[in-house]
Order: sequence, then structure tokens, then C-alpha cells
Amino acid sequence: RPKGREHGEMTEPVARWPVVPSGEAHRLAELTGGDGLTGFMPPPLPDAAWVLHPMYEHEHGPSHVTYDEHHQARLAAGNLPPRIAGGVDLTRVGTVTGGGMGRAEHPGSGWRRLRWEESAHRIGDPPVPEGLLPSHRCFPSVKRKGSWPLSIIPPTEGSLGRQTWKRLIAVLTRYSPAGADTRCLSHHSPLSLWDTDFDDLHVRAGRLGEAEILYDFPDADFSPSNLWTEDCSWVVCTDYDLWATKVAGPAALVEALLNDTEIEAVRLPWAP
Repeated sequence: RPKGREHGEMTEPVARWPVVPSGEAHRLAELTGGDGLTGFMPPPLPDAAWVLHPMYEHEHGPSHVTYDEHHQARLAAGNLPPRIAGGVDLTRVGTVTGGGMGRAEHPGSGWRRLRWEESAHRIGDPPVPEGLLPSHRCFPSVKRKGSWPLSIIPPTEGSLGRQTWKRLIAVLTRYSPAGADTRCLSHHSPLSLWDTDFDDLHVRAGRLGEAEILYDFPDADFSPSNLWTEDCSWVVCTDYDLWATKVAGPAALVEALLNDTEIEAVRLPWAP
């Protein structure tokens, strides 16, 4: 896949959110006790909520066919070219679950947002099983042999959807003392970058009012792993392996997220 920068061109996200010394993340690292490999996961500050990544359902999609069954049918019909790695055809290995990773957009005509709460009510599974974090282990009753029906696009791992990211920035702006002028820092997990460098924390700084453009950061296919204020009054973490983004901060901010009509957020008492 091509990178966003060619021939030394500086894109808008890079220009407005320049690289800063990795030491700028020292306070966040101390607060979380982590190394940032999949994202710095914050404790409550003093409260926290989990913003659930969106999933979608097709109005007339084939709910009786799973992604893996569709994949196997294409293999049998000879409609899938082999993908060889290390002498192994990857098209014939494992189960096609239907899940994805990275940035996500609304899939278009015929698709509607399927809220976690609606799916849970329909099938009887809790949105997030007690003791777990939001991930591929949720909604076991929806799947057949580990694969989702073709009629549903499950949440993506490691990244908010574009519309949820924009809405989250709007809510954060309302609950930040300096509003859009709040100086913030961002961090991309090295796992989410084209050029992986485990010795570089990939920290950038900019204005909260310009944080929307971080969604199109040219060297990654993911929203930022972390976004936080200089004083860590609130911290956002999108873990590389999860289907939800944790927002830790003041109680008023958390309540706003829980009550927002566009964002779907939950408290997880076992993972505050």
C-alpha cells in the first residue's frame, strides 16, 4: 500500500502536528505504567468510559451466510488468486472472521449503524461480557464457527470510525479549559505505522481544534493510539487489539460521552 508522503512532500497532518521529543510522553508513561506498544492505557482520571467502535448491518444482507462460508465458496469456484508467503497459500489458512483493523468509514448505501446495545438485546449476549474488554470475543452468539454473517460489518480493531473520531474531538473540545486551543499530544503505536520503529514513541503536538486531521495521518491506517492534554487532565487510548477506545478524565466529560446521541459509550466496572 502506498504511503501518504511522496518525494518529501509534507502533508497537512504532518505540518500541523509536528514531531516532538519522545520525552513529551514521559508523564503519560508514568501515569499508565505502560510502554505504549499497543497504546498507553490510562487509569480513571478520576472517571472513565469506553467509546465503542461502530458496526454496521445491511438492510437486505445475507444473514445466513458467514464471511468464511463465502470465502470457501469463492475458493472452491476458483475465484480467489493464491497469496503465497513462505510457501503457504494464505487464502487457505485459518477462518475468515469478517473483522478488520484500522480506519473505518460508513460502508455506504444499504448499510445502517448497528448499535452494540441493539445487537445485545436481539441475541441475548451482553455487549461486553463481564471481565472482558471490548474485542473479538464479544457477541459469540452472532458468529458461526468464529465467523460473522455477511450482513454485518463488525467493529474494527485499533481505530475509531471517522465519524466517531470527529464527534469525540467535538466533545473533548467542550470539556477542555482552553477549548479548541488546548495543546495536546498524540501517539501512534509502532504497530500501526508503515515504518515500525519500536525505539521511537512517535509523539506529535498540536491544537485540539485541529485534531480531526490526525485521522488521516499519512504513515498509518489507524486513528491515533493516544491523544492527551499536556497535564493529562484527560487521556484517550485506542488499544491496537481492542474494539473500543477508553476515555479517562473528569466526571462531566465521561457523563457527556455516556449521554451523547452519536457516540455509543459504556462504563465497565471491572475495567474502570
